[in-house]
Amino acid sequence: MLRIGLTGGIGSGKSMVTALFAALGVPIIDTDRIAHELTVSGAEAVRRIAAIFGDTVLAADGSLDRAQLRHLVFSDSAKREQLEAVLHPRIYQRTTELLAQAQGPYCIVVVPLLLEKGWQSLVDRILVVDAPPELQLSRTRQRDNRPAEEVHAIIAAQISREKRLAAADDVVVNDADQAKLAAQVAELHHKYLQLATSP
Repeated sequence: MLRIGLTGGIGSGKSMVTALFAALGVPIIDTDRIAHELTVSGAEAVRRIAAIFGDTVLAADGSLDRAQLRHLVFSDSAKREQLEAVLHPRIYQRTTELLAQAQGPYCIVVVPLLLEKGWQSLVDRILVVDAPPELQLSRTRQRDNRPAEEVHAIIAAQISREKRLAAADDVVVNDADQAKLAAQVAELHHKYLQLATSP
């Protein structure tokens, strides 16, 4: 099976592109979804995180209060590294398990921090979803109701747009034109099917 690593900066529109591939019947492995599954109430990772950061990072139902935790770690790189040390090995392991179970000519593995974490070995090709920085900012602020400085801090913590594009095998430009976006995904779908079945 051909494994396509889909990545991009915050607010680039990874979810939109992923949904278009899913609509074409492509298996999707989403590391953000895995992270959510690992941080439900009672999960072992949640207990580890609460032991490090305190109960203030827990929601009323005992699950992880992601907004509170995000606010905490994006202003402190040492705390972010502590959080990642708990979550990332577990996310990586679950991703490899799901890859082993996936069926079809190819699958999409959504990893926002693919390049930052050096997880390229998980995939055969890298697909970058790219958007103008001003669009990234406005989308993220609208979606998450975050202050601009917090969004800028997240963007600054990610790999630069230039380095991300340089690492890409394929690029989808998501500049708010829905028809163009769908056409790009359809073209890539055809390309990946050909690559997956060629000797």
